[in-house]
Amino acid sequence: MSSFVIEGGYRLSGEIHPQGAKNEALEVICAALLTPERVVIRHVPDILDINNLIQLVRDMQVRVERLSEDTYAFLADTVDLAYLDTDEFAHRVSSLRGSVMLIGALLARFGKAILPQIGGDKIGRRRLDTHITGLQKLGARFTYDNQRQLYTIDATRLSGAYMLLDEASVTGTANILMAAVRAEGVTTIYNAACEPYIQQLSAMLNRMGARISGIGSNLLTIEGVASLHGTEHTILPDMIEVGSFIGMAAMTGSDITIKNTGCNQLGMIPDAFRRIGIRVEQYGDDIHVPTHDSYEIETFMDGSIMTVADAPWPGLTPDLLSVILVVATQATGSVLIHQKMFESRLFFVDKLIDMGAQIILCDPHRATVIGLAHRLKLRATKMVSPDIRAGIALLIAAMSAEGTSRIDNIEQIDRGYQQIDRRLNSLGAHISRL
Repeated sequence: MSSFVIEGGYRLSGEIHPQGAKNEALEVICAALLTPERVVIRHVPDILDINNLIQLVRDMQVRVERLSEDTYAFLADTVDLAYLDTDEFAHRVSSLRGSVMLIGALLARFGKAILPQIGGDKIGRRRLDTHITGLQKLGARFTYDNQRQLYTIDATRLSGAYMLLDEASVTGTANILMAAVRAEGVTTIYNAACEPYIQQLSAMLNRMGARISGIGSNLLTIEGVASLHGTEHTILPDMIEVGSFIGMAAMTGSDITIKNTGCNQLGMIPDAFRRIGIRVEQYGDDIHVPTHDSYEIETFMDGSIMTVADAPWPGLTPDLLSVILVVATQATGSVLIHQKMFESRLFFVDKLIDMGAQIILCDPHRATVIGLAHRLKLRATKMVSPDIRAGIALLIAAMSAEGTSRIDNIEQIDRGYQQIDRRLNSLGAHISRL
C-alpha cells in the first residue's frame, strides 16, 4: 500500500492540462473489440484502471501497440475466446468495474461473455440490473454458475428491441449500445444516459459503420449492421479532473489555468462551483481560476440554504460532489450536499470532521456543510482513501490544511488521476509518495 505525505498551506500557480476522460476511455477501449480491424485511440489517460483494462485485452490476445505516450492502436483480429472461460479472466474482470462493458462488445461479435461479481469503488450498492435486462431484451441468455459464482452469457442471435431503461445508467447504456449495433433490426433505448461519454462512444461507433441516431438525447435509435470496421478516436478531456482542479485552486488560494478543458462538454460543472462563490473564468477552451482569499456560498432567491445535488446528465455529475463538499468547508455560508446515487459516498466526511471541518452528516445521502470562511484552517491528520473521488477530495483538504498530512491507500487515487503528485508538485505543491 502506497501513501502520500502532504505539506499543506502552499499556494499553486501555473498551467495544467487535464488527462483524457477515464470513463470514456473504458468504453471506447471495450468498443475496439467490435471489429477485427485496427482502432486507434488518442488521449488515453495513464491511470491504473485504464492500464489494467489494456492489459486485460492484451491477455485476450488483442494486439495492442503504444504509438505515443497517450495513443494506442488495438487490433482484435485473433481474440482468444477460450481465455474467457478461465478463472484468471473471471478474477481480472471482477476486480475492474469498467470491464463490465466488455460484455456488450463480446456478445455482439462472438455471442458469448461472462459476468462475475464486479468490484470497484466501495461507495454502496451498484447494481447491474439495467445491463442484464437490456441485454436480455436483445436476446442474450444468462445462466448462473453456482460453483464459479458468475453468469455465463450466450447470444447466438441478437435482435433489435424497444426498451425503457429503469435508470439512466452510463455503463448500462454503453453496454446495450455496443450489443445493439450488431443486432438484427432496430433497437430503441429510451431513458438512455446522454453524458458526453455516451455521445463520444456513439460518434465513434458511427464512424465504424454503426447507425445510431438521437445522439445527445435520452432516446437512442440503433439500426443493426452486419459488421463494423476500424476507426480513429480522440478522447475528451476528463471533466471530473477539470472540476477537481477548479476546487483545488479555490481551496488553496491558488491561481491556476486549466488548459484545453473541452468547455462545451462540461455541462453544469463551472456553474456549480460558481454557486459556492468561486470565480471560474473561461478563455476559449481554457479555464482560469484566480486567487481566492475568500468565497461565499450563494443562497436561493427566497433566502433558503443552497442545495447542491447530483443528477443524470445534463445535471451535475455525482463524481464531483466530494470535491464540492470539501471546498465548501472553507467558504462563507452553508450548503446542503445531496448525494442521490450512491449511499456510501459521503461516509468519508468523518475524516474532514477530524480535520476541523463543520459538517453534519444528516443521513447516508445528505450532509450540511457550515463554511469556516478561512477563519480556522483545517488541521493536518492521517487518512485512508476509500475511493477515487473521496481520495482526491481528501488530497485537496490536506493541501489546504496546516501541517503535514498522510493519505494511505492512494492506489484508489491512482485509479483515476494520472501522476497527480508530479503534476501538482510542478505547480508548487509539496506532495511526497511513499
